[in-house]
Amino acid sequence: MEATDPHPGSVGPERARPTGLGAFPAFSILRCVLPPPLLPRCFVARLALVLLVLLATSPAHAEEVAEHASSRLRYGLSLRDGRQADVGPGLTYEGFTPNDVAAVGTAWLGTSWLGAWAGLQREAFDLREGALRITGGSLWRASVGPRARAFLGPVRAELGAGYGFSQLPHFSDSAEPVFLKGVRHAAVVGGLVRFPLMLGLQLEARGELPVSLLVRDATGARAEATGFSAGGALLVPLRRAERWTGTLVLDFQHVQDTVTLEDGTQSRQRLRRMGAALELAWHDGARTTRQVPVPVVVPGSVRFHVLDARTGAPLPGARVMVEGEAHVADAQGLVEVASLSPGPVSAQVTAEGYASAEATATVEEGTRAELEVRAAPLPPPTGALRVTVVDARTGAPLPDIRVSVGTAQVRTDLAGQVVVRDLAPGPVAVAVASSGFRSADEAAVVLAGQESTLSVPLAPEKKGTRATLVGQVRSVRGGKPLAATLLITKARVRARTDAKGAFNVQVRGGTYRITISARGHLSQTKVITLREGERTILNVDLFPRRKR
Repeated sequence: MEATDPHPGSVGPERARPTGLGAFPAFSILRCVLPPPLLPRCFVARLALVLLVLLATSPAHAEEVAEHASSRLRYGLSLRDGRQADVGPGLTYEGFTPNDVAAVGTAWLGTSWLGAWAGLQREAFDLREGALRITGGSLWRASVGPRARAFLGPVRAELGAGYGFSQLPHFSDSAEPVFLKGVRHAAVVGGLVRFPLMLGLQLEARGELPVSLLVRDATGARAEATGFSAGGALLVPLRRAERWTGTLVLDFQHVQDTVTLEDGTQSRQRLRRMGAALELAWHDGARTTRQVPVPVVVPGSVRFHVLDARTGAPLPGARVMVEGEAHVADAQGLVEVASLSPGPVSAQVTAEGYASAEATATVEEGTRAELEVRAAPLPPPTGALRVTVVDARTGAPLPDIRVSVGTAQVRTDLAGQVVVRDLAPGPVAVAVASSGFRSADEAAVVLAGQESTLSVPLAPEKKGTRATLVGQVRSVRGGKPLAATLLITKARVRARTDAKGAFNVQVRGGTYRITISARGHLSQTKVITLREGERTILNVDLFPRRKR
């Protein structure tokens, strides 16, 4: 390594300062521009405050436990120096940052020896001369792979291999440098050894060696890269709970990388990280041989009151699920469940025609809790009606025809159809009208949960001839044809349907009140306008009389 001036902001003594920006004594990360002597004091003050807060907690148990998973989040100080040798004057740089952040996670298959690890780190890079920022950017490092561990008495050893991704810095030209990112894809081999010290402390030594698989510079051209990392840590136990432990990690790491481009340009950097980390580990807890007396627990019970949320009436026959066991409510909507352990108990209630409801009660030893559960009734089911409008002469579909279904106003599509949904079950009036055609009034029956169909033929308008009224009288119950009587008082017409319930009446054009009656059914009265020369279809569905 070349000699550097110990005073930041000066050029190395063994070479003259080149023209342009050949040497940069100041280097910062995360845009932190402070006088160099203040940064270590600021960092030490922060670290001391964190240590005082963390060490104020009760110390953890010193026993080693094979954890299921662990995560380590580090915050610290980075010291960086480097150089680039190229056809220009070359450049060197050095500096530090108080905001070095990294995260590492490890997971194991139960308490076995096999697991996996993943790490991620982001570095921000600024190249400055005094207060002037020359260039900069950010760098990422990531690694992932399988890992194995072994406990050799009090010593713990881990060995891992996997994939590593690194962004390495180099510069376009030392005379006028621009920060560039090279990329290294590598197979990573690493390991660590951890052994105990006095007072429950532990010492950790670790190292990592990347074997380059593919290296590219910022332009995508092939390059070569070498490097390694080594470090150590002092682990201070903080807290030990039943299933997790917290550890303070005083960490140091040395990283060294070298990138050689196709044109012979070589960029080297050395990175030394110092900082503190908090490590959390999850486990099953330490084994103990001490016999713990089992307290005698007196079970409790819960009585559930199942009610209608709207009326408050009891819901007999409601089904109550408690701890996987089904219970049925009595005539008063009551269900009592006994022999329950103290603590919260959840119940799920279902009843026909009601939405499921859940409630939670707290069971106390030797007592009976009361819990009221209200179930909301489900909204009434609906159906749909598909109306098809065709030309009465040719049977061709008629698009863009206005159709009224109850209170809904819609128009047919290119296939002469329209679908109206969310209709209440029962009869619904359908009116179809269009210029050039005679209007048609129909009645359809909507069935819950089904799509009913209705075909409406439209006849063209004709003038100078009598109007024709045709149709069919059916029973709502099953659609059976009825022998019915049609009475048109204004036209002095009384007609009977045939065996198929059909009728055909001719009258002058006008508006008429028509009464349709059939034995055993309720009569209906319709007001309809007939135009001369038009053929109007009127289908009528009669409701049966209720038996007394």
